Amino acid sequence: MRVFAVSDIHIDYKDNMRWMLGLSSQDFQSDVLILAGDVSDNLELLAQCFEALAKKFLKVLFVPGNHELWVSHELRGKQNDKINSIEKYHQISELATQSGVATQSYIIGDLTLVPLLAWYDYSFAKPCDKLKSVWMDFRLCAWPDDMQAIDVTHFFLEKNRNYLQDSNQTVISFSHFLPRIDLMPFYVPQKYRYLYPALGSELLEEQIRVLNPDIHVYGHSHLNIQQTIDNILYVNNAFGYPSENNITNKELLCIYEQ
Repeated sequence: MRVFAVSDIHIDYKDNMRWMLGLSSQDFQSDVLILAGDVSDNLELLAQCFEALAKKFLKVLFVPGNHELWVSHELRGKQNDKINSIEKYHQISELATQSGVATQSYIIGDLTLVPLLAWYDYSFAKPCDKLKSVWMDFRLCAWPDDMQAIDVTHFFLEKNRNYLQDSNQTVISFSHFLPRIDLMPFYVPQKYRYLYPALGSELLEEQIRVLNPDIHVYGHSHLNIQQTIDNILYVNNAFGYPSENNITNKELLCIYEQ
């Protein structure tokens, strides 16, 4: 049994959808896939992805990214009012369950896989005017009762608490968002660092340290990196946009085998 990881497959792009659908239907039948968010904001495409991958792998595990929680096209039933991003999160969770995709802790033999929800709360840096003007989440996410970023972060982190005591011979956790800013490499040009406030949360790292996994998989940054910090191997294997051939590998990554 192997565990593969990938994030940010963005199947809204035809090339990415073609890659996903073209994954072997035989080679991974005994394997687990971690799908670490940013598949699509389109629920129909998301359902198509879940159903396709659930047939290709023994088990698929998923956490939503920021793109999944965009609500620009989502309406509440036949009414004209739009749902909010929390309501869409619950819809996505139900969709995953219906498709046989796990969004909760999963145990297989001496391995435990733990999904960790999160958001960004500006603990990495304070957002600048440029970020506020170009970051699509500010326009395409809608939070109830004017929830602030820290409130959204706490909402999702609270859902992780049931899993923080999970243990096994090997533990692999995964999130979409970054748990620490030093996962961003030194060579990122300064002109792109205005994005750092929207990358993740230090509070997520605090939960990871309680769980103390052997490996933590994350996405969101579209930078394929593996590095060990304080005895935890952090892995990013983003598929990325079709144009991002220079920073992404465009393939599944095996992170564990037994």
